[in-house]
Amino acid sequence: MKKLLFIAAIATMSACKENTGNTDGKLSADLVNNPASAEGVDAKTLSELPTMDFSDTLHNFGNMKEGEVATHDFEFKNNGKSPLIISSANGSCGCTAPDYPHDPIKPGQTGVITVKFNSAGKPNHQEKSVTITTNSARGTHMLYIKADVAPGEKDPNVISTTIDTKNR
Repeated sequence: MKKLLFIAAIATMSACKENTGNTDGKLSADLVNNPASAEGVDAKTLSELPTMDFSDTLHNFGNMKEGEVATHDFEFKNNGKSPLIISSANGSCGCTAPDYPHDPIKPGQTGVITVKFNSAGKPNHQEKSVTITTNSARGTHMLYIKADVAPGEKDPNVISTTIDTKNR
């Protein structure tokens, strides 16, 4: 029953998005297929669902100074047989902001979820998460970040500094 409600919620949320690649702004009903019914789970339909396979789900930013902003790209691939739809991605706190693809990811294609962590007001060891809601068989996926933030001096003129982790 939970999966049925979950799939219905995804269909409703996804159909409202305007940037889907279709000219009419709506998703095809073929993209949403619920393998669960009163008779049980349809194995064939389940095997046709998309996947969201990450190369890694945890990133350690290491040592940071309070006030720095760091980003990390989590790469994933849809190894399933139908388009992957990400209906939402939410950080565990306001300091963690995910950016995700809003268009369906076709089978065999890759995508990136960029997670930005703002350490302002977050001294000491930090562990945060991002919850991703999709139409995959798994439904919900989790990403994790952590950092050790050295308390900084309170300078009202400094808002934040950005760290590029790609070149670290």
